[in-house]
Amino acid sequence: MIFNKIFKLITRKLLRHRFIKFGTVGASGTVVNLIMLHINQEILLTNINPFETRLKLSLGLAIFVATINNYLWNRMWTWNDRKIKGEYGFFIQMGQYFLACGLAISLQYLFTIIFSRIIHYLIANIISIILAAIFVYIINDIWTFAVRRY
Repeated sequence: MIFNKIFKLITRKLLRHRFIKFGTVGASGTVVNLIMLHINQEILLTNINPFETRLKLSLGLAIFVATINNYLWNRMWTWNDRKIKGEYGFFIQMGQYFLACGLAISLQYLFTIIFSRIIHYLIANIISIILAAIFVYIINDIWTFAVRRY
């Protein structure tokens, strides 16, 4: 009975219009990530050797830029009705967003490792990405971009 209510609540939240926006922003972040990774690897950081060091720096910068992209779009579009007012509101939400994303990345990594023991690693990663996306959406909806009463 209680499980059924929780399941309905979660499904209702996930299937709302806001979740579609969140997914669209996530897709745009993936494109930004790939473009930045390529630019870093092939143009900006070509003098850094060995290749593995350059790749780690390039990937770190690409993830950082994509996360900022996603935060800005989610703040302006997905949760535009829930901005924190005040002098530091933008940065408070950004910090919360980065924490939520960090947790989601950790979960994706952990789930991929666990699931890859029983299914192909690419399928494990796709499932992990979906689970992490659901997690980060819920955390952002109830914490980062929470409805606040002033």
